[in-house]
Amino acid sequence: MSRHVILNANVLDLGISGAAWELSGLPRDTVASGDYYAEIGRIAERGTLDAYFLADNPAVREDPRRTPGRALEPTTILVTVAAATSHLGLIGTLSTTFNDPVELAERLLTLDHLSGGRAAWNAVTTYNPAAGGNFGLLEVPSRAERYSRAHEFVDVVTALWQGAAEGRDIDHRGTHFTVSGRLPLGPSPQGHPLIVQAGGSPQGRELAGRTANAVFSAELSLAAGVEHYEQVKQVAVRHGRRRDDVAILPGLITIIGSTHAEAVARYERARELLGPVHELRRLGAVLLHDLVPYHLDEPFPAHVLAELPDPESFTGSLGFRESVVRGVSERLAATGGRYTLREAIGEFGDGGHRRVIGAPEQIADTIEQWFRAGAADGFNLMPDAFPAGLELFVDEVVPILRRRGLFRHEYAESTLRERLAPTATRLPAAV
Repeated sequence: MSRHVILNANVLDLGISGAAWELSGLPRDTVASGDYYAEIGRIAERGTLDAYFLADNPAVREDPRRTPGRALEPTTILVTVAAATSHLGLIGTLSTTFNDPVELAERLLTLDHLSGGRAAWNAVTTYNPAAGGNFGLLEVPSRAERYSRAHEFVDVVTALWQGAAEGRDIDHRGTHFTVSGRLPLGPSPQGHPLIVQAGGSPQGRELAGRTANAVFSAELSLAAGVEHYEQVKQVAVRHGRRRDDVAILPGLITIIGSTHAEAVARYERARELLGPVHELRRLGAVLLHDLVPYHLDEPFPAHVLAELPDPESFTGSLGFRESVVRGVSERLAATGGRYTLREAIGEFGDGGHRRVIGAPEQIADTIEQWFRAGAADGFNLMPDAFPAGLELFVDEVVPILRRRGLFRHEYAESTLRERLAPTATRLPAAV
């Protein structure tokens, strides 16, 4: 287990809430400003958070009239954040499905050099059909094909980084890639970037346990968190690594108020701004089922939760779907099947990540409970709206965690590797 809770700021444009734009009070074009991202980085560093996390999706997934942004390329934003900070880690999401490993390895190693050893790569596969169309594909490769490519992609990138650090050429000849030579850069201050993985499917856990320094997971209950935590740790051990070589970091949506009632009022205001159709569509996107035609006050349609006949053909995120299916199924069982669709969107409408609404003490209680129970080594924080949601966490929750001995008072390490993976074993270069 980490020496303290790991806390990253997951910067999703103006925030995770669909009403983040209204809650923030910022102009619509804010998300195209480098100053905006730099200021969030400065807030996160003021709270001594571990890293700044950026998602990415090479396609338009949501109505840009409602959710402006997600148009800037992650590594470019992270260069801006690196210039505005001194210690904050920089984690960028880049797909193994629609990138080239040599170009990606050089781009991220460049970021690692420019930031003084603070970079990490969140390696994901891309299942969105719209993204495939942007790359000339009529359909996205199957899950098995995507993960086969992802495993080899990560091996090639790791080999290139290690070759750069050791001053040697690599000679990789595999199913998907043939790569010979070396990168022009030498080792960064931390050797090379860390690897993060975000995937809750069996294939995702296998990739994470074998290669990742940290995992961005999506679990809604403590029991599910403990189960996933153990699964990934056991995969790591099976591949000759130590349990502590991979940190498990669930997403945590935070809606914070000075009191619980104030936080609830903030949350309900956002729901009113959006209306129930937005939540129905967001939850339906996770389950890959149109929920809009169903009556809100009828029991949740149980057939939507049925086991997939062919999980390999499922085109959404299996990890998100599994966490929501488990959560809704538990509520249906507890209520004798009377759990309504309206209740479900109120509890799970954010789509896959645990949500905590409350005063700072309540947020800190959840973090401590999961950390001490062995369900998480830390969290990827997802405030409802920036910058206020992150400022509240930094100014109100962080001091509580410090008083409990769960979080640092100041940065003691100069690189991200020293903070997140100080004892991690070196990954073998598959060349």
